[in-house]
Amino acid sequence: MESEIFDKAQAIMTNRRMRAISENEARITEINQKVPQIREINEVLYNTGKELIRIISDKNSPDVAKKIEQLRQYNLGAQEMSRKILAANGYPEDYLDIRYNCPICCDTGYNGSKFCSCFNRLCGKLSADELNKSAQLKLSSFDTFSLTYYQGEDYQTMKKILEFTHQYASTFTPDSGSIFMFGRTGLGKTHLSLAIANTVLEKGYSVIYDSVINILRSIEKEHFSREHTSEMIDLVMETELLILDDLGTEYETPFYNATIYNILNTRLNCSRPTIISTNLDFAGISRRYDERVVSRIVSAYSCLEFHGEDVRLQIARNR
Repeated sequence: MESEIFDKAQAIMTNRRMRAISENEARITEINQKVPQIREINEVLYNTGKELIRIISDKNSPDVAKKIEQLRQYNLGAQEMSRKILAANGYPEDYLDIRYNCPICCDTGYNGSKFCSCFNRLCGKLSADELNKSAQLKLSSFDTFSLTYYQGEDYQTMKKILEFTHQYASTFTPDSGSIFMFGRTGLGKTHLSLAIANTVLEKGYSVIYDSVINILRSIEKEHFSREHTSEMIDLVMETELLILDDLGTEYETPFYNATIYNILNTRLNCSRPTIISTNLDFAGISRRYDERVVSRIVSAYSCLEFHGEDVRLQIARNR
C-alpha cells in the first residue's frame, strides 16, 4: 500500500473518530441541560471511573477482582437507569452512545492486530480515485448523451440502451449485475461507461475505470517486478465496480489472456459487477479469446449491442 494513500486513509479515520466524539459531547451537553437526572447519573459514572482507577492502583487492596465486579454491576445499573430516563423524556435509549462510522473498529482502522475491513475499503476507494484522475469522468453524463445521432431502428435500440444503463447506474449496489457493451467504434460505449462510473462514484461506491491495456500493463509490471507486488490486481479484484474499456486492443500474450480470464472469473465468483466495452463483435471475441472467457461473458453479463453510424464522424461532417 502506498504511504500517501495509507496516510490519507488514517487522517480520514481520525477525522471520523473525532467527529463522532465531538457530536457525542454535544448530545451530552444538551441532555445535561434538559434532563438534570441524567447529569447526576453521569457524574456518578465519572466518579466510579475514578474509583476503578484507585482500586486497580492499590495493589495492597484485598478482593480487587470482587470490588471491580461490584463496580461494573453498579455502572451497568446506572447506565440502564439512564436509558430509561432518556426514553421517558422522548429520546432514543442510545442517544448518549458514541455513533462511530464503523462499530467494529470504532473508527480506529484496526480490528485487533489487523486492519479493519472499513480501513481496507477506504484505502481501495482512495487508490481507485487516484487511478481515475486521468479518466475525465466528469466530462460524460447521461444528460449529455444525445439520441439525435441515431435513426430508425438504431434510435430505438440506443434509446433502450440509454434507459437501461441510466437505471443500472441510479440503482447500483455492489450486488448489481455485469454489463458487456459491444459494437463498432464511435457509438457511445465509452460515453455511457463514463456516465455510469460518474453516477456510481457520486453514490459513494469505489470504481476503477481504465482501458484494458493500461490495467494489464500495471498488473504485469507489478507481477514481474523484483518485489513481486499485487497491489493493482488486488484493487481490480476488490473494487465495487470495475469498468474495462476497449477490450481487444491489448497485445495477445499468454499472461494477458490468463489475467483477463482470472479477473472476469474471480469477480463473477465473488458477485462483484464488471462493465466491459469493446469494438469487437461476438465472432471477434470468440476468435480472440479462450472459450472460457466467451462463455463467462455470454452466460453472466447483460449484453448490449450498440448500433448506428459513428457519432464522431457525424459531428466532424456537420462542422
